[in-house]
Order: sequence, then C-alpha cells, then structure tokens
Amino acid sequence: MDGAAGVPAELQGGRAQADRVLTAQEWLHKWETGAAAFHKEHGHPYGTAAPRPGQLHAAVMKTGLADLGHSIVGVDISEQALKEFFADQGLSYCEEPVPGIAGAKKLQVGFLEIVGKFDGVWDRGALVAVNPCDRPRYASLMISLMEKNSSYLLVTVLYDPNKHKGPPFYVPESEVKSLFGNHCEIKLLEKVSDFSERHRRWGLDYFLEVLYILKFVA
Repeated sequence: MDGAAGVPAELQGGRAQADRVLTAQEWLHKWETGAAAFHKEHGHPYGTAAPRPGQLHAAVMKTGLADLGHSIVGVDISEQALKEFFADQGLSYCEEPVPGIAGAKKLQVGFLEIVGKFDGVWDRGALVAVNPCDRPRYASLMISLMEKNSSYLLVTVLYDPNKHKGPPFYVPESEVKSLFGNHCEIKLLEKVSDFSERHRRWGLDYFLEVLYILKFVA
C-alpha cells in the first residue's frame, strides 16, 4: 500500500489532497445526482458500538441508535438527504427555521429539547467529507460540543490518495491524533475492507474503513 517512489501513501496523503476543496453547491449537486457515495442500505455495523443512552450527535441520523435509547441530532448540508431519510423510514416530521443561521432548517420527529453539550458522537461520512484545509476548524467545533467523559465514534477511510482525489477524503491515524489527541484518549477499534466495484472504478485497489473511539476525559 505504498505510494509513488516507494513512499508510504500515508506520508503523501496530505500533499495529494491538501488543496482539494468542494463547495456547498458541489455537495448539493452530488446529492441531487446520486453521486454522494456515502449511504449504506442496511445501516452501519459500527453503530452497535454507540455509547450509553444520552444526547447523541450523528453525522446522519440513525433509527438504530434511537432504538438503543439515544436522543439523536442528525446534521447534513443537504435537505434532500434528510427528507429522503425520513421518507425511507416512514417518519413524519415538523419543519422550522434555525435561529441565527440563514437558510438552515430543523426537521424534527417528536419532541427533542437540545440542552448543553453531547454525550456522544457518531461520525461516519462527516470528517472524511470535510475539506482537508477545514479539518482543524471542524475538530475544534466538535471538541467544543462534547461533554466530559463522553465518547466519539469516528470512522475514517484509507486508500491510496494519489489515485483518488476524494471525497471521501483519506484520513490517516496520524491526523486523527493531531486533530483530537490533546483532548481525548484515542483507540483504534477495527480496520475492515469496504472495497467495492465503485472503488475499483475510482482507480483504487483497496479501500478500508477504520473505526476509532475517542474518550473525552474530565
């Protein structure tokens, strides 16, 4: 899994994708054309590793996490993605604007009062979708939203970044530690192949999903 000239891909990843930037409109276009490439038909098996019931922030809202007793706050740039989720799950919802954020909407099922910080985060398809130059700001924001002694489940992806420009973007373990290491304990739980024909079309010969648990200590 080495990159060009025998240099490990992990050492080249930052250079290969460092200047890659997608605008909000490009992301919306990906959702409109079905090219977002993040959705899993039957949910994600890592979701069963969610922390104790509490107030949970999820990159994309999951009914499975709600079934475990969590109050879920899901976030996405695409209103279409959220409405498709509710339609797929047969859920009715109410819609209202988010104060202080122009154009933002809250789509809510039942009653949920967001108070304080989050007890847990399920991050799949979020950090790996953030433009590489924006990752420090994203990590700083997420850290600011976490309660003490909370857990953050993070899924990143590994592949040869010289062969695919992303998204999803390549995020090595060294960057996870750089972004979060000063604020929490980091443990790599599992690394599995998620290679598919889609990845082959991207020119890749491997594609790994990596699960970390980040523990925010008091």
